[in-house]
Amino acid sequence: MSREILMLVDALAREKNVDKETVFGALEMALAAATKRRFKEEADVRVSIDRETGDYESFRRWQIVPEEEFVDSGIHMLLEESLVDDPTVKMGDFVEEPIEAIEFGRIGAQTAKQVILQKIRDAEREQILNDFLERKEHLVTGTIKRMERGNAIVESGRLEALLPRDQMIPKENLRVGDRVRAFVLKIDRSSRGPQLILSRIAPEFLVRLFELEVPEIEEGLLEIKAAARDPGSRAKIAVKSNDQRLDPIGTCVGMRGSRVQAVTQELAGERVDIILWSPEPAQLVINALMPAEVVSIVVDEDSHAMDVVVDEDNLAQAIGRAGQNVRLASELSGWEINLMTETESKSKVEEETQRVKQLFIDKLDVDEEVAEILVQEGFNTLEEVAYVPLNEMLEIEAFDEDTVNELRSRARNALLTQAIASEEQVETMAQDLLGLEGMDDQTARVLAAKGVHTQEELADLAVDDLVELTGMDAERAKQLIMTARAPWFA
Repeated sequence: MSREILMLVDALAREKNVDKETVFGALEMALAAATKRRFKEEADVRVSIDRETGDYESFRRWQIVPEEEFVDSGIHMLLEESLVDDPTVKMGDFVEEPIEAIEFGRIGAQTAKQVILQKIRDAEREQILNDFLERKEHLVTGTIKRMERGNAIVESGRLEALLPRDQMIPKENLRVGDRVRAFVLKIDRSSRGPQLILSRIAPEFLVRLFELEVPEIEEGLLEIKAAARDPGSRAKIAVKSNDQRLDPIGTCVGMRGSRVQAVTQELAGERVDIILWSPEPAQLVINALMPAEVVSIVVDEDSHAMDVVVDEDNLAQAIGRAGQNVRLASELSGWEINLMTETESKSKVEEETQRVKQLFIDKLDVDEEVAEILVQEGFNTLEEVAYVPLNEMLEIEAFDEDTVNELRSRARNALLTQAIASEEQVETMAQDLLGLEGMDDQTARVLAAKGVHTQEELADLAVDDLVELTGMDAERAKQLIMTARAPWFA
């Protein structure tokens, strides 16, 4: 049998034009797969073939893993168990046990041949894919070869790619034999080999189509700064000119709309709004909401949102069908957009003003008149009253120097009281964590301040989450979490 194996390896290596080591590897995989079938439970098997004699040995093996990664006793082993037989083993090593080797036979040879053929096919696919990637192309144009469960297999030369159903434009009816163009979304490296995944709904696809139709983009005279899509219905792109002599919107539209129409046809009738890019977020949002006219806009940097006021007559146009216009404008700009009428805006301002007035009345112990003056002068928080430069507050005509100093003192005292109360609350909440082995006061306070108050809440965290919250190293984070999880395994 040993001689037969060597002869098989030699024959397959010459027939398929691959090196003998690849064939030996495939044979070992085939024999290991066949041996696994002898075990009812999950098992990890390794087969080793002697390259000179053709003799082979089989081993069952277990990997040494930490307790939290232990899943199956058929393939995993804890370190303390393995140290009994071999004191030299380390975490991640394999413990092996010789087992009876199966007979190679005709079935083994056939299985090995199939494995080898699959390996060769995978290598060819990998090579074709690498050749494509080296060309740095972002679009694939090909013919639909077949349909599989609603997904399209697109053939472009020797390249074969997958266009999933959820990456097709809605209501688009693609059939076998249709020529189709799509954007290279990602490479899926699954067990079946590398697979190019395409998309016709990605915003990048829209950008690449305009790059094909508008040569000024490739020349660097024009840039597409952002894009947002409701596939098959409507899209928005923001364009910027790097040449003052060039009209960016007119250039993208083309003579009699030829350029934008070519893109629309490729996208199954998707209407494209071309707007002027602005580095100012507020101006960009105003441009993105066109043709609706904006009356006023308030930017909230903290929440990364904008309150946009439009005329009541323009409100429906600004929102768009099923909220489409405002949604695309939000995606394009990267800001949350709150549309409202002038009446709604006035009501919101009044509510906010009343809230701030009440804050000053309660915390500064002043009457409504003084609170009103502070609000009118643009003060919204206690911090502003406490720490705005003294000369700025002295410019308020209604206040003299004594009044200003008193207000600043009261604001600072109120902030100090809040800080002390908050610290006491954190200390109380951190008590449960402090009883945990390996926990220190500082870490417990940081966790409590960020909403992690109990051992159970700490146990629910992932290592990455704990590292992000505290800034500690991953190893310590892992130890703390495992200590917190100890009751789970008790």
